[in-house]
Amino acid sequence: MKHNPEKNWFGEESVTPEVKTRKVIGVFDSVANNYDIMNDVMSGGLHRLWKDHLIRKIRPRAGLHYLDVAGGTGDIAFRIRNRLNTPALALRASQNPPPRAGVLEGETRITLCDLNTEMLRVGRDRALNKGYVNDFDWVTGNAESLPLPDNSVDVYTIAFGLRNVTHIDTALTEALRVLKPGGRFYCLEFSKVREPMLAKIYDEYSYRLIPKMGELIAKDRDSYQYLVESIRKFPSQRELLGRMEAAGFSRCRVENLTFGVVAIHEGVKA
Repeated sequence: MKHNPEKNWFGEESVTPEVKTRKVIGVFDSVANNYDIMNDVMSGGLHRLWKDHLIRKIRPRAGLHYLDVAGGTGDIAFRIRNRLNTPALALRASQNPPPRAGVLEGETRITLCDLNTEMLRVGRDRALNKGYVNDFDWVTGNAESLPLPDNSVDVYTIAFGLRNVTHIDTALTEALRVLKPGGRFYCLEFSKVREPMLAKIYDEYSYRLIPKMGELIAKDRDSYQYLVESIRKFPSQRELLGRMEAAGFSRCRVENLTFGVVAIHEGVKA
């Protein structure tokens, strides 16, 4: 298979890789303030259940370094933080100097990395509203060239972000690089509905209604038209498994959710 075949496609538009990256940044600059509201509207709230299921698969525990890529608004990182069950943290922080950013009890570390500074801004604001002050590292960076050392991460997550990466194979190789031996990779992403009739209904909903919702709610039809098209361009479940294996991951597997509307791919660094 051709390496990084998606690099010349911005939705249905043929572009250069450099233009694609700039356009993706522009999309998320535009949608950042309405991103979470639109997720609820477009999925009927199902995205919350999908993300909760991902966290159950991860089984967060203290003492690990978690990296959430394309995680700007914080949905995955906040869920990991909530599952760590560290009620003593707030009391200890009030009695002692605050810990360095991103460090929790037991040297747990949660890093959010996103290419888009507007998404990170929204995430920081949400974190402060939840009372999270020093719980996360916020890093501006590209999934294709992560600003982290080799073998430094225990769990890598990317939720609804991989399809927007210009070079997916490069991002998978980067994920492998930063993971420690035995580290786990999880990708939650829109995928391919397997049942033909359901697939047809889903396509009709996506192409006819989601851009209209973007126009009415976020005042931005074009960005949501791209998001729909990017879902259709994303690799199938089996294809992504093959690309993970080609990048060097072992024990790769996939779980379909909601008839394949989304899927969770996971792998391990040997």
